[in-house]
Amino acid sequence: MLTPVSARIARSAAAVETAHAPLEDFWAWWKQSCADDDSAGRVIPFGELRSWSFDPGSGDLVHDTGRFFTIGGIRAHRPGAAVESWSQPIINQPEVGILGILAKEFDGVLHFLMQAKTEPGNCAGPQLSPTVQATRSNYTRVHKGSPVPYVDYFRNAERHRVLADVRQSEQGSWFYRKRNRNMVVEVTGDVEVLDGFRWMPLGQVHRLLGEVDLINMDARTVLACLPFPFQDLDGGSTDGFRPADTEVLSWITEARTRHELLTERVPLRDVTGWRREADRITHDSGGFFDVMAIDFRSRGREVAAWTQPMVRPRYMGVSAFLVRRVDGVPQVLVSTRVEVGCADVLELGPTAQGTPENYDLLPAAARPPLLDELLAAPAERVLFDTVMSEEGGRFYHARNRYLVVEAGPDGGPADTPDLRWIPLTELEGLARHSFYVNVDARTLMVCLQRVFGPVPVT
Repeated sequence: MLTPVSARIARSAAAVETAHAPLEDFWAWWKQSCADDDSAGRVIPFGELRSWSFDPGSGDLVHDTGRFFTIGGIRAHRPGAAVESWSQPIINQPEVGILGILAKEFDGVLHFLMQAKTEPGNCAGPQLSPTVQATRSNYTRVHKGSPVPYVDYFRNAERHRVLADVRQSEQGSWFYRKRNRNMVVEVTGDVEVLDGFRWMPLGQVHRLLGEVDLINMDARTVLACLPFPFQDLDGGSTDGFRPADTEVLSWITEARTRHELLTERVPLRDVTGWRREADRITHDSGGFFDVMAIDFRSRGREVAAWTQPMVRPRYMGVSAFLVRRVDGVPQVLVSTRVEVGCADVLELGPTAQGTPENYDLLPAAARPPLLDELLAAPAERVLFDTVMSEEGGRFYHARNRYLVVEAGPDGGPADTPDLRWIPLTELEGLARHSFYVNVDARTLMVCLQRVFGPVPVT
């Protein structure tokens, strides 16, 4: 038996077509949104940055206002790990931004207000984005630009019905303890639909997950925080999810205690193994990622033109979940994912996550277990396989291949200290709390919403 909220989410997830939002109309709107997009970006040398500069003391790349974000350095030490010590550039953005999606019911079906938005780092034009994605500096208008549309619904959420509200991390390899407030807020009154926005049922969004680079990262992480009613045939809870039991929470706590990660923020000038060139900060090996700069222009944004630094990965990453059913209940094989920017050592990640080419530069022991097996899985066991972009506001042309692979007849590998099978409903429960489930795993959770679908509504 579902609660009213989870039943409504299930009904929306089952709706690919509604009278209010036909799929054919979406494609016409999307084609027009892409045609109307006037944004243009070009990679520039650091010397052409406006309002950004390298601090003469620390060497950090900073904004003149002291706001937005900083590119600094970090030094890490992991005793006993395949790579025990290293230093690197990292984005420090202490502000908590808002990633928010408005929801409203039409003809008995929840619809979500999505936006066609182009970010500086997008590979090609707009992507389907949340109603609001804004840093504190942006929505408080430090840039002196136009107001962020719809942001007041989230800043004054107590006036409406909150369906999801949780602070979540982002890429711990590139961000230092970054977090954003992920929100879904339901409204009942009239909402003016501005150019570039569209109401969509959840099932339509799920359908579009199969399109390369269409659903942006911010939309994926917000939707992963919904109380989504995955099929739960073991007589689990009636509120759409099963909270993680004490055994799973103890396993996470033990892993955070066992994995020692010592980090120290350092000036960018003190980062070793990296060199600064006119148009990039790059690793001596030529791998991993670069820090570079871009000049971006778009009439549809709060500010029509600006420059900024960005992180550009050298290669495409891979994030994959191995899944199985036990007595009809979906389970996922999660890993403990230690990243230098994590607020508490590690979060739960996909079964395998990483960039294959980068591991060629590292000791063999650094390569994630099962990565090669998942990449070589036979087609009949691959339940989902799509390339999607990462956050285009800070990362330039960053893309990951997201895979969901069904375990073979043997049921998959046994648990290890850093790999564990847990019911998908428990992972969903953890994602409704801060800093348990990393951003790659949250994307895959939305893919699993599409793969397994919700509990049928009766």
